[in-house]
Amino acid sequence: MTDFEKQAEEIISKMTLDEKISQMMNATPGIPRLGIEPYDYWNEGLHGVGRSGKATVFPEPIGLAATFDTEIVGKIGDAIATESRAKYVVARSNNNFARYTGLTFWSPNINIFRDPRWGRGMETYGEDPFLTGTLATAFVKGMQGNDPDYLKVAACGKHFAVHSGPEATRHTANVTPSKKDLWETYLPAFKMLVQDADVEIIMGAYNRVYGESCSGSKFLLSDILRRQWGFKGHIVSDCDAVADIYQGHAIVKTEAEAAATAVKAGLNVECGSTLKGLKEAVAQKLITEQDLDRALKPLLVTRLKLGILQKDENCPYNHFSTDVIGCEKHISLARKAAVESMVLLKNNGILPLKKDIHTLFVTGAGAADAFWLMGNYYGISDRYCTYLQGIVSKVSLGTAVNFRPGVLENSPTRNSINWAIDDSIGSDYVIVVMGNNSNLEGEEGEAIDSDTRGDRTSIQLPECQINFLRQLYQSRPKNNDGKSGIIVVLTGGSPVDMREITQLADAVVLAWYPGQEGGYALGDLIFGDENFSGRLPITFPEDGAKLPAFDDYSMQNRTYKYMCDNIFYPFGYGLSYGKVDYSNPSVKFNNDLTVDVKVSVTNTSDITTVETVQVYVSAPGAGKDAPLQQLAAFKRVEIQPNASVDVTFKIDADRLKTVEEDGSSKLRKGVYKFSIGGAAPSNRTKELGVSVVEKEMEY
Repeated sequence: MTDFEKQAEEIISKMTLDEKISQMMNATPGIPRLGIEPYDYWNEGLHGVGRSGKATVFPEPIGLAATFDTEIVGKIGDAIATESRAKYVVARSNNNFARYTGLTFWSPNINIFRDPRWGRGMETYGEDPFLTGTLATAFVKGMQGNDPDYLKVAACGKHFAVHSGPEATRHTANVTPSKKDLWETYLPAFKMLVQDADVEIIMGAYNRVYGESCSGSKFLLSDILRRQWGFKGHIVSDCDAVADIYQGHAIVKTEAEAAATAVKAGLNVECGSTLKGLKEAVAQKLITEQDLDRALKPLLVTRLKLGILQKDENCPYNHFSTDVIGCEKHISLARKAAVESMVLLKNNGILPLKKDIHTLFVTGAGAADAFWLMGNYYGISDRYCTYLQGIVSKVSLGTAVNFRPGVLENSPTRNSINWAIDDSIGSDYVIVVMGNNSNLEGEEGEAIDSDTRGDRTSIQLPECQINFLRQLYQSRPKNNDGKSGIIVVLTGGSPVDMREITQLADAVVLAWYPGQEGGYALGDLIFGDENFSGRLPITFPEDGAKLPAFDDYSMQNRTYKYMCDNIFYPFGYGLSYGKVDYSNPSVKFNNDLTVDVKVSVTNTSDITTVETVQVYVSAPGAGKDAPLQQLAAFKRVEIQPNASVDVTFKIDADRLKTVEEDGSSKLRKGVYKFSIGGAAPSNRTKELGVSVVEKEMEY
């Protein structure tokens, strides 16, 4: 094993105080006498190399979560790392040391999507800590590689901790969750990344937790991350979060005090420039130079493990060709991920469409706009397939296809002829692309609404879009079954109010932000070349007005774990062109504190179907002082037509533990109920006809 720690100590011993401080902010200058080049720690790789020119653009993470596919998420992490290494070589050959050209990636975002109004929910893997941690672990392992000494790239779990909106108050808010909610919901995914994925970086959140800034919290950074979990990498602040210690949160009065507070709590590097106040902090004896040495060491170790602090010919990742950037392998991976991510929410038999239909009208502002594919923190591809292009690529050359955006603004048209409605009336089928884009939801400063800073005030779609859908429905002739021939393709990264949409459409496809291959993926699915397999990683509420207050971080009445009602589409739900039934469940507790779960799954249709088999556990006290249920295992299973397969799981008993009010966890004595099926169990799940079987066993 290479002794990177010793190397880091030797380099630090040769640095002046000013040089040490200069290396603790994201944009670091070079130190030529030590062979150190300039470097910026700020790089983005959420779903492709971001903000750095040409790269493969994969689906936004909320869409990746809908795949429930750890293998493909891991491959995407590896592809991002591969492209970033090739881009790094080119940038350095051009003496380009700018932001977004480095190898320390501030991804993935593993905050829990606890409220559907949060603008950044699209960046996450949904509302469940276990699903989030499992997929993020695969992503981080893919990014960081499997060399025993070196990192392919350095991944970062963010934002630690308890951040999931509101964006407008994140610089001043003090969040005080119960110990139960903290350890049951807000921390598990971070623990998985530290202990299962050996993640190299953790980023602090903007908010306070229990009165301490997350960038200056001894409780979070030292007690939990370092001591309890054994984290060995480096900790970075969110951008200008250290300044918030004395400006937004007003915990201290000066820049020097804020800098000392952050570093003494465990911070290693700041996104921003407040740590320049460390020189004054040393002079005032608020912190020692030895404290700085300790903070700087893990930071330099990261760059040594990347093989980039000084020239290192032993690093196996230094020689990627630019041919890998946007290569066919990655394009194929992006298309497969987009196919797996899309969720069929409704289908009354209208899908799949035949390719030789006579007339088709495609409409909606997002149908021909590549921006609606991207989400946020995106890179730029040299090939995008819009929804319109993907649809046209599938239909027969003899099919008459027409397109109009249809919805451009709220004001009514002054034209005496509404061509969009006329084109709709004259077509056999209408595909309407509607929903949100990252002008309507996103991080603070991204979306166009300055008051909410990227969050949404409700889960309603813009009224102009709903009005347009109403006009289409009202004007179209209906067939004998009452079908209108309308197919809605919903874009966006968060739940929307589905009540009226499902009344007006014969089929609804949730496309998320599917990345550069999104149009091709949609075409593959709605014309039957592929079968739907995506499942919801977040509950769709029935009525947004019934949600708890947005700034209430209690988990009561939130997510599938604690929602008894107000559910329109449950967590884990999604249709396909096939039909599966579950039977013969069995559960066995083993002496080694594992649980064997087995179930038979039968495909009763004539089409090969991929089913995401989900295991939920209700512990003693469920619905009282324990969650109604919690996801314990899941597996994607391909089932041939009219065939059955036995699906088995070996589940660690830790997945069955209940987090108590004091934050401790224990395996309670009593009866455990195992629900195995195609969605989280609920009354709404039964109404939707989802097959779920149950088995009880006493422990």
